[in-house]
Amino acid sequence: MKAILIDDEISNLENLRALLEKHCPQVNILATAQNVADAVNAIEKHLPDLIFLDIQMGEQTGFDVLNLLPKRNFEVIFVTAYDQYGIQAVKFAALDYLLKPVDIDELKTAVSKVDRKLAAQSQNSQLDFLLQQLKRPEAATSKIALPMQSEIRYIALSEIIRCEADNTYTFFFLANNERFLVSKSLKEYADLLKPNGFLRTHQSHLVNPKFVKSWLKEDGGILLLTSGEKIPISKPNKEMVKQALQQL
Repeated sequence: MKAILIDDEISNLENLRALLEKHCPQVNILATAQNVADAVNAIEKHLPDLIFLDIQMGEQTGFDVLNLLPKRNFEVIFVTAYDQYGIQAVKFAALDYLLKPVDIDELKTAVSKVDRKLAAQSQNSQLDFLLQQLKRPEAATSKIALPMQSEIRYIALSEIIRCEADNTYTFFFLANNERFLVSKSLKEYADLLKPNGFLRTHQSHLVNPKFVKSWLKEDGGILLLTSGEKIPISKPNKEMVKQALQQL
């Protein structure tokens, strides 16, 4: 696959190039760029299958690169520091990202996923979704992209009743009675959805408080949802859940 590396620091470019050449021989690096203008020119010239895109590039960002391109018919693997601007939006769009310093196994996994996407000729709508989310205030995030076996589903947060762990996977239960399985852990979604008010009531359960009907006193505390389901509350989470519900 044809690739372009974009990062404002030459040491990061050299390190990523070395890792790719050693561990991902299927990646053919056509060019590198260290600023937004050069990145746009390189992409328009070489028409890559994949770009590795640094999020923070001086006073500009990798998102500026994407916004300046009329067509984004390539895959993107973001390279970032965890607390940088935009990382929450990247997660909501279910796009791949690598944390600096780049871990070899995570790099190989991300490249393999792109390989499979290209082989299946899947259309990447996630970048458009990401750029739409970035235009919103963080608190106004209204949808999340959920990667399923044969598609990416874009789900309104207001439609999610609850999530339930299934080993390293997560079941999503929606207001329209749909249920589907996503290949990410409940912890990841609990961290992602916490700023939107979702409550981790139990090691295996995450609940949208919008659908909580009442607190049942049986078994030390159980949430009764508007769907009729009963969700356990673990002792360590009891006080947090109680306080959160009182503030609704």
